[in-house]
Amino acid sequence: MKRTIAIVAGGDSSELPVSLRSAQGLFSFMDKEKYNLYIVEMEGHRWEVNLENGQKSPIERNDFSFVENGTKKSFDFAYITIHGTPGENGLLQGYFDMMNIPYSTCNVLVSAITFNKFSCNQYLKSFGIKVSESILLRKGQKINDEDVVNKIGLPCFIKPNAGGSSFGVTKVKSAEQIQKAIENAMNESDEVMIEAFMKGTEITCGCYKTKNKSVVFPITEVVTSNEFFDYDAKYNGQVQEITPARLKEDTAERVRTLTSAIYDILGCNGIIRIDYIITEGEKINLLEINTTPGMTTTSFIPQQVRAAGLDIKDVLTDIIENKFN
Repeated sequence: MKRTIAIVAGGDSSELPVSLRSAQGLFSFMDKEKYNLYIVEMEGHRWEVNLENGQKSPIERNDFSFVENGTKKSFDFAYITIHGTPGENGLLQGYFDMMNIPYSTCNVLVSAITFNKFSCNQYLKSFGIKVSESILLRKGQKINDEDVVNKIGLPCFIKPNAGGSSFGVTKVKSAEQIQKAIENAMNESDEVMIEAFMKGTEITCGCYKTKNKSVVFPITEVVTSNEFFDYDAKYNGQVQEITPARLKEDTAERVRTLTSAIYDILGCNGIIRIDYIITEGEKINLLEINTTPGMTTTSFIPQQVRAAGLDIKDVLTDIIENKFN
């Protein structure tokens, strides 16, 4: 019997449109001979299933079921592709745990840790992983320009501590820009991270593991003429993405080994993607970890899967079936 899969998209952050595009990508990738697929859109209190006839059916939140053609239907598995809250920070994972519905991503704890960039970086720093110097600023707290310049230096990045797709991120080059950048980031998150600039080559590497295999994908090099890898670079083509990355083989192997190690240190699940900066001396510096990476046809993970000579349909089947084997 075919399993019924919910591709859960939407969310309550600025990344909602990106998430919906990822859902369409996943719908196109997944094995329709093996699974009954439904896209579930979540936005605030609106939880709806997109039906084949173009209509929508509300989700019954007591058991995550829905009605189609007068028949109540339940899901066997949830593939979470919400970028941001509540699908990337552990909230939705806790709900599915209570419903006893298996899902694609890391668990509540790992999702919460990785979504909080500052906490995640400080935790992994204790394992000897290199990260940029940073300051955490919570809503209501203030910092003067001089302290930022003295502790972090210029240029620096001011970004939401919880968020993605480069919403609310500013590359600050002068002290006069600091307070405006903090305000901008606070519009996306209640916590702001002020992070030292690292000059180097930006790369990203995907990974997934099941009970029977460990797969680290080819590395992608990110080249943009923009100030940084911002929203336009990510989604409007203002970037060159080179897979495999133009790295020395020993450096590439160290990146792959580190990616696999971080996956295990955190106890990740499903597909993750880790962003790094390679600085002078071939030093590998962690930027951030994405536990619900983009899955549009042009996103990094599908690119890396193709470069590895794999079929994205088989990879997604691995992720789903791992929960039932």
